[in-house]
Amino acid sequence: MRLTQALGKGTGLLGFGGMGTSGRDSRALLAHALGIPADRLTLHADREVSEEEMARYEALLHRRLEHEPVSRIIGRRMFWGRNFRITPHVLDPRPETETLVAEALAGPAPARLLDLGTGSGILAITLLAEWAQAEALASDVSPEALIVARSNAEDLGVADRLTLIEADWFSGIDARFELIVSNPPYIAAGEMDGLDPEVREHDPEIALTPGGDGLDAYRAIAAGAGARLAPGGRLLVEIGPTQGAQVAALLRAAGLVDVEVLPDLDGRDRVVRGARK
Repeated sequence: MRLTQALGKGTGLLGFGGMGTSGRDSRALLAHALGIPADRLTLHADREVSEEEMARYEALLHRRLEHEPVSRIIGRRMFWGRNFRITPHVLDPRPETETLVAEALAGPAPARLLDLGTGSGILAITLLAEWAQAEALASDVSPEALIVARSNAEDLGVADRLTLIEADWFSGIDARFELIVSNPPYIAAGEMDGLDPEVREHDPEIALTPGGDGLDAYRAIAAGAGARLAPGGRLLVEIGPTQGAQVAALLRAAGLVDVEVLPDLDGRDRVVRGARK
């Protein structure tokens, strides 16, 4: 079977199964099955797909029909133009998180930055890749997540400027930083059942919710940020779209200034920023 025929078969199968992004998904899965970059599939349009390759491709298609995200199937996610490894131990990065990166890059480059709850390392690694002179400390409570972050840092050439530690928020961190960033778990316990199954069943629960009202991480970050920010240093945290006012209030109560809620490209509240005087 030729590659174009295999692609058509996969697109039709996913479309029949109700996958709204069947064309894009089938291309990504076929490229993964063949070991070809997805953006180069058209260069191999006349390539013959072997029976073994087709069986591998069909197995991936059936995983997608079970609503497993493509990024989980192939173990990769593009973020800010870079290809990151992901595993079942880390959150699958969302495009909305790029709002935080854009806001960070709009300010001055820090000498040192801190990424709390780093997961796959996307925030610290992306910022280090953009700021060639910066160094970063990134923490997570999950040792498995730190392994993924280390792998991504090595793949993207910033491992020599990134220190990874196993820590619960600011535990054991006494240094000061010009920038602190975090995309913490923020889903309230009562909202978990209503999440899209592709999120609820495939992202680690520890990366989605702290339980309760979903604000515990922000309480910990607000309480400890002032002592770890350098004078004039900035804090940026991602939030759920209904949490802006509450998180902003926590930062103001902790003594931070210039607190503002920022929207993502869809106009939903997505990031809260603050600064130390």
